[in-house]
Amino acid sequence: MRVLHLLKTSVGGHWALRQIRELIRLGVDVHVLLPPGGPLVSDYEAVGAVVHPFDFSLPTRAPWRWPSLFAMLRRLVDQARPDLLHSHFVSTTLTMRLALGKDHPVPRVFQVPGPLHLEYAPYRASEISTAGPLDHWIGSCRWTCERYLASGISASHVFLSYYGSDLQQLTPGPPGKLRAEIGLSAGTKVVGLVAYMYAPKRHLWQRRGLKGHEDLIDAILIAAEHEPNIVCVMVGGAWGNASAYEARVRAYGARRCGDRVIFLGPRDDISDLYPDMNVAVHPSHSENVGGAAESLLLGVPTIATAVGGLPDVVIDGETGWLVPPRRPDQLASAILAALRDPIRARDMAARGRELARRLLDVKRNAQEILEIYETILSRIGSPDQTNPIRLGLVQS
Repeated sequence: MRVLHLLKTSVGGHWALRQIRELIRLGVDVHVLLPPGGPLVSDYEAVGAVVHPFDFSLPTRAPWRWPSLFAMLRRLVDQARPDLLHSHFVSTTLTMRLALGKDHPVPRVFQVPGPLHLEYAPYRASEISTAGPLDHWIGSCRWTCERYLASGISASHVFLSYYGSDLQQLTPGPPGKLRAEIGLSAGTKVVGLVAYMYAPKRHLWQRRGLKGHEDLIDAILIAAEHEPNIVCVMVGGAWGNASAYEARVRAYGARRCGDRVIFLGPRDDISDLYPDMNVAVHPSHSENVGGAAESLLLGVPTIATAVGGLPDVVIDGETGWLVPPRRPDQLASAILAALRDPIRARDMAARGRELARRLLDVKRNAQEILEIYETILSRIGSPDQTNPIRLGLVQS
């Protein structure tokens, strides 16, 4: 079986690299289309994928260049001769569908890494309207699958499979590194957020960043009134060209909380930092399972917002705390609850780790993907292989 994967980045998206590595180990002949020049190009080649350079960025201000870009994509697909196309981003999916048309004979899978575009009716309708009879969707959380079903996609064309993690690599280091680095005593309560900073998108009417950094800063200010020995550590830098937004977040933290909010910037030693956190917080406005997977897999008490796929792993009162998004007051209450009952917090984190290990093992997830491929390919030419779009429901 030959599968052509479409990726918009050769810099990020390690979750796709992990999946592709395991699919190759399962015997799938994987070809990859992705932009040239990024550090992950050699990583894809190292795991055995055949790499074809292609930049999926559509020049929005030069639409007259689209036909030549589409023609190039069609040639690459013809050269690769895949049994199935697997796209991992909205932009790659739309470019693929526009280039190949709705009736292309090769079945296509869009594995949806995040639900953001589905949360806005015009973008959701635009994506669904480009699909044809051989298009399928893999939601990487339950919310995504349910949104497609509610939008009129046939259940036979929607699957669930999470993007997995390398469980053997997610083992916590010994405690002490983070506290020693920034000079915190053993009694200081550390609240952590590990996330890139995504600038607000004006076309989506966003005022705050997608990962909720400002909400957590506000929550720390509230929580400090009741727990003065509290510090918030934010790990991660700007994503893409969001450096100006990162500067605004840092300034907002200093203005609201002084030195109580500490920014560490990007790090590659996350597993060594988590053990010093009393609680990890994921205050996202839109998310798949996000960083909650990482904090739970490392056994850290976890608070998350009740959006997207976060409730798949953070079950309120069982594996962590769930709060509404954009509610710093309720986020502060959950933080205080976690800090005041550390035994319960650790017990819930242990249950969360067990759940996350069941759901998010990349080896298991790759096996699921292979079975999805086989299911789709087995249907080709069968009577039920009809157009999955029920147009009257697309706007729901």
